[in-house]
Amino acid sequence: MINRPNTKAQRLKRHKRVRGRVFGTPEMPRLNVFRSEKHIYAQIIDDTKGTTLCSASSVEKDFEGVGSNKEAAKKVGMTVAQRAKEKGIDKVVFDRGGYIYHGRVAALADGAREGGLEF
Repeated sequence: MINRPNTKAQRLKRHKRVRGRVFGTPEMPRLNVFRSEKHIYAQIIDDTKGTTLCSASSVEKDFEGVGSNKEAAKKVGMTVAQRAKEKGIDKVVFDRGGYIYHGRVAALADGAREGGLEF
């Protein structure tokens, strides 16, 4: 019998390890990424208060296109950057959520940088 690795548990283990080093403050909040099969989500979080300052995702009603490709991730990154700028947030700490910095996660980061966030 072939035992397949539990990829979700491995990702959560990596995410926990990353979260040990990455912490969002009011001056420099954390940009968190969650990637599912069909959609991608981004949140800007202040960890001292435990609150979400702004968010964007490919599930929103005004989002056009498919939510599971790199173009969608880039749009979500630009949207979250725009919403952060409206709240006066310029610098963030990037939390890749245990995912490899490649593909949709990297596209979201590039979109956020194009939108004006620094990290």
